Amino acid sequence: MAVKNVTIENFAEIANSEKPVLLDFYADWCGPCRMVSPLVDQISNEHTEITVGKINVDEQPELAAQFGVMSIPMLVVMKNGRVTAQEIGFRPKEAILAMLNG
Repeated sequence: MAVKNVTIENFAEIANSEKPVLLDFYADWCGPCRMVSPLVDQISNEHTEITVGKINVDEQPELAAQFGVMSIPMLVVMKNGRVTAQEIGFRPKEAILAMLNG
């Protein structure tokens, strides 16, 4: 399943997905973000039971503020509209999947 570009306009639809949601808060200039991005893409392609979205913090400052993003990359897992896990910094694919299963 394709990664969704999340904006303030479509956030409610994504957040209230019946599937678990993985959100990747990033910026184009961020080196660690560029390391996490391909892993998030792989997870999206391999796990269609998960909704995956990316949020560019420079383009979506309201969403970054709503989630209290102070450092990127920041990965957030939501289930039933609630945050269930949150990690800052690079994480290997196995750690990201563990967040989703936790």
